[in-house]
Amino acid sequence: MKLTTREITFTGLFAALIAVGAFIKIDIPLPLYTMHFTFQWLFVLLAGFILGKKLGALSVITYIIVGLAGVPVFAAGGGIGYVLRPGFGFLLGFVLAAYLIGLYTEKLPSKKLVYLIVPATIGLIAYYSVGAVYFYLIKNLYVGEAVSFAVVVVQYCLITVLPDFILCVMAASLSTQLIPAFKKLVLVNVQE
Repeated sequence: MKLTTREITFTGLFAALIAVGAFIKIDIPLPLYTMHFTFQWLFVLLAGFILGKKLGALSVITYIIVGLAGVPVFAAGGGIGYVLRPGFGFLLGFVLAAYLIGLYTEKLPSKKLVYLIVPATIGLIAYYSVGAVYFYLIKNLYVGEAVSFAVVVVQYCLITVLPDFILCVMAASLSTQLIPAFKKLVLVNVQE
């Protein structure tokens, strides 16, 4: 995939915003694991809405690569060992979510709030699905702690799904203004 300088810049900007979102967090102590509720999800949503499917997903992939390279940009640090943390699946879920949000946003007849809620919700479901499955597999197969899938869903998804849905609404609302402004910015720069 060949990218323009502008596309690389916007991809890097959103990767940095996602990293900043990791440090705006609320820790929720749970019996099996401490859940980190962060604002990364808000910036993943915005990346999908504004950058579209390819660049939105690429910005999340860039963020993950930087974290796996050892830069402590994840909610609980960084480094290659992070792939063995049960919560790493939620980061992988961000990639699919950004892609799907971008894909469905590009197909919408209008960029009004009521329409943007749909791709945000699809992204939220994808994000939680990938995260929950990964969490379950790492806990049961790598860590060796028997945890039922129902426990994973109840204790690690249902606790944060409402705040994450509120972030969906916030991002959709922001995007109603940001999408047209972003398109105008890109078109002005292309014409110069």
